[in-house]
Amino acid sequence: MHGTIESAAKLDALRERASSLPLDQFDPGDPELFRTDTFWPYFDRLRREDPVHYCKDSMFGPYWSVTKYNDIMEIETNHSVFSSASSLGGITIRDIDPDLRRESFIAMDPPRHAAQRKTVAPMFTPTHLDELAANIRRRSAECLDNLPRGETFEWVDRVSIELTTQMLAVLFDFPWEDRRKLTRWSDVATTIPGPDGLVATEEERQAELMECADYFSRLWKERIEQPPKSDLLSMMAHGAATRDMDARNFLGNLVLLIVGGNDTTRNTMSGSIYALSQHPDQYRKLRENPALIDSFVPEVIRWQTPLAHMRRTALADFEFRGKQIKKGDKVVMWYVSGNRDEEAIERPYEFIIDRARPRTHLSFGFGIHRCVGLRLAELQLKIIWEEILKRFDHIDVVGEPRRVYSSFVKGYETLPVKIAA
Repeated sequence: MHGTIESAAKLDALRERASSLPLDQFDPGDPELFRTDTFWPYFDRLRREDPVHYCKDSMFGPYWSVTKYNDIMEIETNHSVFSSASSLGGITIRDIDPDLRRESFIAMDPPRHAAQRKTVAPMFTPTHLDELAANIRRRSAECLDNLPRGETFEWVDRVSIELTTQMLAVLFDFPWEDRRKLTRWSDVATTIPGPDGLVATEEERQAELMECADYFSRLWKERIEQPPKSDLLSMMAHGAATRDMDARNFLGNLVLLIVGGNDTTRNTMSGSIYALSQHPDQYRKLRENPALIDSFVPEVIRWQTPLAHMRRTALADFEFRGKQIKKGDKVVMWYVSGNRDEEAIERPYEFIIDRARPRTHLSFGFGIHRCVGLRLAELQLKIIWEEILKRFDHIDVVGEPRRVYSSFVKGYETLPVKIAA
């Protein structure tokens, strides 16, 4: 994977470049900025000097960047001009070959979006979450009780991936022994192919995603023949808006639910450990008052912003904040920048676990496409931290994380930690 840990001097030089580079040369979507965690000053400068910015040349082609909190909300709610449709490119900065595009309900516009989303929404009702909570707590406790003491281990793999993958297997009623396939498919779906990547070529990616489709097709056939149950696959198999999906729409929705249930919670789980290691005063505050978990969870979701952006495509020429966006232009809403906007969030660079309004953030999106599983994500994080605080006085981060090479998934490949013996 994209591996080496850079020297402090190199990282400082990368950050410094943001202040000297002319704005018309800014490419804030460069995945290398995210791998090295050096993108922050680019967005700081864009919010100040050019909040609706045009990049004319990048590895993803030309695109607009919208970087301020309120501007992002405005684009996000203007469905008549800004489309999520997969047929136009979908929801990420990276364009997908038209022959490989797959619809999912997040990559659909109204009114079709609502019908498919509604099919899986019952999974995330308060009643159903109450039922899931005991299961989450039991599995969290088991995972934490099996962690080594007094030696360095890999938090991402042992805790974040394991717990989110177990949760996905429960949500889909997926064969338990094969659950790590879900992690693999999620990573493959979002990775950028290349010599150092998870897959070398787009063809390799598509081959693995077809494995995913084939595996789930077998499960789908079983669910159709069984009475309706309360797992996501059964809900879709029996739902009026989803039971007749074509193969592409089927795989599109599967990938959406796998990535949505995996990457976001997994990376916030890792981010929570890293954030507290960077802010020992807040860690102390949390240990002294575990009731602060309720505000700590949304604060860490803001601080981490596990998906850095969402993209839209302009359906018509449109003037926005004095800029002329043309029909067909790609418009990227940088949640990671909106979540550091001083005009919307007080002291946004500080990690404050008892913020007055911790849910003022864009990490789950806004409007009709707001994350359908957000309450489940919050519940998982709340329970894991309740269980951590019962068991461990401290979890020490003992090395810098290795970050994902992506300007979409803002995540961690590794995070070495140690729990005192």
